[in-house]
Amino acid sequence: MSFLIVRSGGLSTTVQDTGRDGRYAIGMPPSGAVDQYSFAVANLLVGNPDGAAALEATYLGPELEFTDSRTVAVTGADSGVTINGEPAPPWQALRVSAGDVLAVQQVRAGARPYVAVGGGIDVPPYLGSRSTYMLTGIGGFQGRALISGDQLPLGEAGPAPAAGTEVPEELRPDFPAVTELRFVVGLCAYRLTGRALESFLSTEWKVTKDADRVGYRLRGGSLEFVEREQPFGAGSDQANVVDLGYPVGSVQVPGGDEPIVLLNDAVTGGGYATIGTVISVDRDRLAQTRTGGRVHFVPVDVEAAMAARQERRARLEKARAAVAPA
Repeated sequence: MSFLIVRSGGLSTTVQDTGRDGRYAIGMPPSGAVDQYSFAVANLLVGNPDGAAALEATYLGPELEFTDSRTVAVTGADSGVTINGEPAPPWQALRVSAGDVLAVQQVRAGARPYVAVGGGIDVPPYLGSRSTYMLTGIGGFQGRALISGDQLPLGEAGPAPAAGTEVPEELRPDFPAVTELRFVVGLCAYRLTGRALESFLSTEWKVTKDADRVGYRLRGGSLEFVEREQPFGAGSDQANVVDLGYPVGSVQVPGGDEPIVLLNDAVTGGGYATIGTVISVDRDRLAQTRTGGRVHFVPVDVEAAMAARQERRARLEKARAAVAPA
């Protein structure tokens, strides 16, 4: 069996695929790559089928030794990449041989690099996915982040783009000073006063140190709730409601301070007011926003959210065409 030897796991590197969808009814979040676009393009560059498991790192990527010849690609955040200590380009199909060592250095911009390897990371699937859910220790490689000495099994590699094939600059993400997040207002937005909702949408929020795959806690303002008596089944805080489901991307406002955008590893429900949902396309952008970065919410309707999803799909098809053999 072919495998990768992990020399260093970086800060927090996990195995992820497209996610463990369809399990919300049993309280299981999807997990999966939080930047789905960068993840998908990484797989395109190495000739993997859609959804093959890859590695997602945070801030500082892994150092990996190969035991056979493979195609590998690094996408996502702007990171230095080396092979045997020599610089190698990201967003490009790279060819490695047995004994070669690939390292993904600390990010210069963005937050999460992705590493795809021809054949995919062939860990056993759990509930239909190879994604890691660290809060309960399931999926991925032993349900945890990678550490030095781990050996990751690899699948059988198929045909891949030629070494040097790259994704054009215009199809790569940018990393703005302020990240715009399109936001569908709804769910429990009625709990905020009109002035508070306007304040939420006009505020430039700062990402705190509490920003991970579970959710991003933001700071920058305080929100007022409509006064009401405590309803049966809800907590006494004005931010509490009778328990409801939390869509991925929903924004809860515990206490009216420090809103939290819930991401792929968040709990599936609870008793805090959730005032709307960041559209799926822009969760890719949020995934690449680091601690100390700033975000701004822009209200859109469901039709605009669906149109954005179609635009991302078209963008991905352009990337597929760009790396396809001539």
